[in-house]
Amino acid sequence: MKRFWSHAVAVPRPEGGHAVLLDGRPLRLPGGVPLATEFAPLAEAIATEWQAAGGEKGGEMSMEDVPLTRLLGTAQDRIAPDPSAMVAGLAKYAETDLLCYRAEDAALAERQAREWQPLLDWAAEAHGAPLTITAGLMPVAQPAKSLKALERAIAVHEVEELAALGLAVPALGSLVLGLALSAGRLNGQEAHRLAVLDETHQEERWGTDAEAAHRRARAAADIDLAERFLALVRT
Repeated sequence: MKRFWSHAVAVPRPEGGHAVLLDGRPLRLPGGVPLATEFAPLAEAIATEWQAAGGEKGGEMSMEDVPLTRLLGTAQDRIAPDPSAMVAGLAKYAETDLLCYRAEDAALAERQAREWQPLLDWAAEAHGAPLTITAGLMPVAQPAKSLKALERAIAVHEVEELAALGLAVPALGSLVLGLALSAGRLNGQEAHRLAVLDETHQEERWGTDAEAAHRRARAAADIDLAERFLALVRT
């Protein structure tokens, strides 16, 4: 769409929180509700991305240019009315968490154990959620108490944090990695490296696959956005 504004600024709202104004008019969600956040750094960052989008008035821009806006919109419009739906959706990832599935190839399995097991140990200690590991791809049932414990660990997150986890966890294929990212135990780059351990191990042997590399780049961008969003709502 064409940029129709000259100036984007973040401002306090009389009723509390912060909004973004485009030439003095509130930035609104598709349903017409003004976009709002209690976090001043996030509002400032959103204003910055709208100030840059399209270059200048009349320039072309798309919602890809304003990723923080999209993520806050998800939190405000889709998650806030019923956070339990997002909590339940994220909790499902624990049933088939990437870190629980080890390769049958001995060299890769040893690497997975060395790199992944500390995160599973952390989940067991920090959240009371020991998970069962297996070799191969056949599903393994996880302890019901552990699944409930991880669901509770998700549920304590604020709406904005849930939006970030909703982006990061699918990109990582692992709830444990997502929670470790949220807790600050891992940064986004390290979490992504662990999530693609299998792929990189294979590529070290057989060379890079262009399609897989493109997919990893998209996942890395999502994880980076989630990490940045978390930082802005915790500043």
